[in-house]
Amino acid sequence: MILDWYDVDTVLLDMDGTLLDRHFDDHFWLEHVPKRWAAKHKVPVKQAREQLHDLFRSQERTLNWTDLDYWSDRLGLDIPLLKLEVEHLIAVHPGVIEFLTFCRQQGKQLWLVTNAHSKTLDIKLKKTLIGHWFDGVVSAHQVGLPKEDGGFWAELQRFVSYNPARTMLGEDSETNLQTAADYGIKYLFYVSHYSSQCVPTVSNRFVTIDYFNRLLPPAGGLTAHVC
Repeated sequence: MILDWYDVDTVLLDMDGTLLDRHFDDHFWLEHVPKRWAAKHKVPVKQAREQLHDLFRSQERTLNWTDLDYWSDRLGLDIPLLKLEVEHLIAVHPGVIEFLTFCRQQGKQLWLVTNAHSKTLDIKLKKTLIGHWFDGVVSAHQVGLPKEDGGFWAELQRFVSYNPARTMLGEDSETNLQTAADYGIKYLFYVSHYSSQCVPTVSNRFVTIDYFNRLLPPAGGLTAHVC
């Protein structure tokens, strides 16, 4: 794909797995929470992991999936507090700051658009200090729909005025990219290296990048050739 930055007014970016290393989230939900839940209920960690995995999956593609208050109530654990126990794993992907700097220098409208709950945002933006790069942050919990829902991108217009034909979206979710494509967002990029612990794989549906510096044009130009 040829990305002509003259043709882009608005840049929408996901957070977890896209800008930030999803290793934190994977470790937290698949290891840390089951360990704490197992200790509370005096059951083996393996059993806790299996039970919670099924429970988590039952709420996938809903707002409950990322609602820390919901999971605190459901599990009887202080989920925000548990996140702070492993916050040292929260990290920004390579190339992100350079990309955000470029977008700001070019005067692009830059928005963080995430399914993350407000309490998660508070923890991660405080830890990473990336919030100041954005014109604003919109959570799916404000919109009232997760990004997996086909109506999300139209509802987002209540918070961000943007022209889909002149908008770029970066995501680590092919499902979310598809709902955006259905709405008409033109420049769609799948972030394959969503976790420092994963082996990146190329999307069959969307242009794939490992890190955002792949979208930066050569010095002196505003056109990037993305392979």
